[in-house]
Amino acid sequence: MALTSDERITNTLSINKIHFPDIIDDKISTEKFLDASRGVVEIVEKFGKLFAPVKHDIEGNVKKLNNKYFIDKERHNTLQDMILLEKEQGETIIATDALMWLRRCLYMILLFFEKIVEDHNAGRATDDMVAFLKEAYKLSLEPYHGWMLQQLFGLLSRTVPAREQLLKIIANGEDVKDEIIIRDMEVYLKSLRLNVENLQAFYETHELEETVKV
Repeated sequence: MALTSDERITNTLSINKIHFPDIIDDKISTEKFLDASRGVVEIVEKFGKLFAPVKHDIEGNVKKLNNKYFIDKERHNTLQDMILLEKEQGETIIATDALMWLRRCLYMILLFFEKIVEDHNAGRATDDMVAFLKEAYKLSLEPYHGWMLQQLFGLLSRTVPAREQLLKIIANGEDVKDEIIIRDMEVYLKSLRLNVENLQAFYETHELEETVKV
């Protein structure tokens, strides 16, 4: 069956390649979550070379979680099962720490993209994304970063692509109307937010959150 025009456009958007998974019985599939997180890495990589530290951080935590997952796929089938098993064994907190930082980075991306959507829906088309990214960082990662990392992020934020370029990155360089990109961003962000909030609640419930600054 031939794809409609809208379906062909939708398939070009990077955010539609892999959505974050549905939450089943209050748990998240490890494999699907990590696949979706790799999709975020691909997007951040296109933001420019100065964003390499952010890309490296997300990528590194995904790799740690993936390594842990492969040790016992059956018992580590969901993120919650993997983390609770690690807590029960009490030997390391590699996966626990990696998921915590990955979730924080994803929260920043979530807030940043939500601000772009809100801006569009309010009838604006703010071109300079720096303020949006700084506000997202302030609410997500800044509380856990020391002075040096805060300064580094301040430098990185000034190199964030402008609105038009950023939307083109999300559209994989294709000529796609802003309305379509924003529409699909809203769908993508809904599943991302559900995953982030689920993990935030899980860490609070099991007292796994570490607040020491790095």
